Amino acid sequence: MKDAIRQRAKELGFDLCRFTEARAPDHAAHFEQWLKDGRHGAMGYLERNAHKRVDPQQVLADAKTILVVAASYWNGDEITASPQHGQFARYARYADYHDVMGDRLKQLSAFVDQLGGLETKSLWYVDTGPLLERDLAQRAGIGFIGKHTNVISRELGNWFFLAEIITTLGVEPDPSEKNRCGSCRRCIDSCPTNAITAPFQLDARRCISYLTIELKDSIPLELRPAIGNRIYGCDDCLAACPWNKFAKTGALMAEHRRADLDQADLLDLLSLDDAAFKQRFAGTPILRTKRRGLLRNVCVALGNVGDQTVLPALERAARDPEPLIVEHALWAIEQIKNRRCLIPNHTV
Repeated sequence: MKDAIRQRAKELGFDLCRFTEARAPDHAAHFEQWLKDGRHGAMGYLERNAHKRVDPQQVLADAKTILVVAASYWNGDEITASPQHGQFARYARYADYHDVMGDRLKQLSAFVDQLGGLETKSLWYVDTGPLLERDLAQRAGIGFIGKHTNVISRELGNWFFLAEIITTLGVEPDPSEKNRCGSCRRCIDSCPTNAITAPFQLDARRCISYLTIELKDSIPLELRPAIGNRIYGCDDCLAACPWNKFAKTGALMAEHRRADLDQADLLDLLSLDDAAFKQRFAGTPILRTKRRGLLRNVCVALGNVGDQTVLPALERAARDPEPLIVEHALWAIEQIKNRRCLIPNHTV
């Protein structure tokens, strides 16, 4: 049965498939303390369903097994945006993984139910359900949680998505993975905002991925300069990890790559109205930010890397109907003008 499920997962395009027991996560207490310390920021949903995240039986009664699958989004390409362009996190340069993986996971879940018979019940999640997926991935042997708090695989490096099936079907668990970071701290040293406050400790409120995606309001002034030209997420801590030498192109995600998102013209993005934004990013994770969020990020990036030639576009943005965009456009204008004043023989 275990081999059959793993084979079916491979046929569906998943790069790894492992099994663990449907019991409380090993680091439940750490998660609860993290919430108590407020390090989740504005991600209130984590607190609202915390009771389920620390007890899989509250997600699915009588659950016995959790399948954890991984799909690599490494493409072997080291393209990074030039300083004058906006940079999307690597995972966002594909069709939305929720849709791509969800379709295949639904099929795998049905296969599990078929194997188990009429009494078997299963639920599947792609980064959407109340499960501590990184904890479960380590316990299932997919990889180990690194000092940056992401899962590292000895087979895939850092570049992969996780998804789960929780089921009442009993399957023998796989051995857990042990931490293999050793004395390495490259991920900690690479974080532009010092969001990794200690090994295995992340303050999401300082993380650029949180600031540019999860945060729906104004980005704190003191953190804006460190964002640089990143306009959706940040890969710095992932890219710094030496385990990436084992990264490989995934079977599932490769055909869904959006090469047009490798680099983004900041001025072009700033000109998008709502309809153009939706058309440009249809079917990608970037839709999550909505126009107001992405253009907020674009303004910050222009404030960090732009020169006086971008001021007309920012001045137009400063008259946008959306107050969030206006606020960040005005900040960007001020940043550029201040830099210009520092150049000899230039005045505002």
